Amino acid sequence: MIYRKFGNNESLSAIGLGCMSMSHAYGIPDDTESIATLHKALGLGINFWDTADVYGSGKNEELISQVLTSNRDKIFIATKFGFTQNAEGTGMTFDGSTAYMKRAIEASLKRLRIETIDLYYAHRIDPNVPVEEMVGAMGELVKEGKVRYIGLSEASASSIRKAHSVHPISAVQSEYSLVTRDVEKDVLLACRELGIAFVAFSPLARGLMTNTLNINDLGANDFRKKLPRYQQQYQENNENLSAGLAGLAHEMGCSPAQLALAWILAQGDNIIPIPGTKKRKNLIDNSGSVDVKLSAKNLIQIEELLAKYPNTGDRYDEASKKLVDRGDK
Repeated sequence: MIYRKFGNNESLSAIGLGCMSMSHAYGIPDDTESIATLHKALGLGINFWDTADVYGSGKNEELISQVLTSNRDKIFIATKFGFTQNAEGTGMTFDGSTAYMKRAIEASLKRLRIETIDLYYAHRIDPNVPVEEMVGAMGELVKEGKVRYIGLSEASASSIRKAHSVHPISAVQSEYSLVTRDVEKDVLLACRELGIAFVAFSPLARGLMTNTLNINDLGANDFRKKLPRYQQQYQENNENLSAGLAGLAHEMGCSPAQLALAWILAQGDNIIPIPGTKKRKNLIDNSGSVDVKLSAKNLIQIEELLAKYPNTGDRYDEASKKLVDRGDK
């Protein structure tokens, strides 16, 4: 494993581990395999683990605690707060208020069974709470010793700048992959200018870039079934794209996932992708991406392939889009 600098001389694995799928969103949980995967991550030197209080309604944090507490000095743990069930019980809303945050941090600390969270994110930007107010309250958690670093998720460049003026933002997390590149417009620039790490979630496009995903096989409780990108109208385009990427990967002697992750790593030294998995075999494959070196020719080949198959579909449905900060407030 190779490492990238973060915060005050922290060294984080260049490939992190997204833990959501172990308890949430994709299929049926397998706690035994998930625990084995967490232990394997330690063996591979993957020390940057990402979770959230909403994943499995807290069950993901509890699962991670089984490995975290006995290996505390080896793991840099990140979690998030803010998502709650809406009043109608039909979906999720976001609460970025100070009162809710204070309850959420105590609950996460209890589930994780630790005294301090390394990186605490606001899972979204609350349109009803000024970002300066929310981040100011998060900064108080740092003073209290409950949090070491604070971050934002799915934040616009303007919100990032406002937040950073109140308290240093150490990380911004957003979706970023070969087929989701919105952050290239201004978020990545803001992070580079301010010295903020950018954490890329869903760097394999929720499995599309592995050339192993068949949308027809998705289970009824799979989160992807409601997302536009994983519907049949985009299936042919996306299968052709992933097959083309697999062809390039074969020529280079790596897997499609390794090539997709190597591309992200090549976009900046401050970028850390956190591919999610609950299986050891995928974790091992993902970790090998740090050994893939892309030439200028390879980067051009990838861009040409993407241009050939542009009809990839939106990453979110309309309800999920409403929870993404556009910086217009």
